[in-house]
Amino acid sequence: QVQLVESGGGLVQAGDPLRLSCAASGRTFSDHVMGWFRQTPGKEREFVATISRPGDSTIYADSVKGRFTISRDNAKNTVYLQLNSLKPEDTAVYYCAAVGHDFVIIRPQMYTYWGQGTQVTVSS
Repeated sequence: QVQLVESGGGLVQAGDPLRLSCAASGRTFSDHVMGWFRQTPGKEREFVATISRPGDSTIYADSVKGRFTISRDNAKNTVYLQLNSLKPEDTAVYYCAAVGHDFVIIRPQMYTYWGQGTQVTVSS
């Protein structure tokens, strides 16, 4: 089992930055590919970013490419999502997820463990 706890969400203005953190406990963090997803009411969970186990490979959704950065610190069992140049359409609940796998994954159905989510609200 891997337990994931997100933090760092909040209410910001368009253009402001925000950094989300996801602290993991339980099984070995470095054995897991990590991902960030987001969801708004009435919509399916949307892929945002994923990072490989050692942190040397990342993939981003086109909608966030160039604005968001995913990173991880395996010594601290934590994955981060730096959100820059935020837009109102980035408003969502953001979830981190983990899966024991060799390669980065963008499909949410493939992830095994999920956090409870953190709300990000961007005002115009």
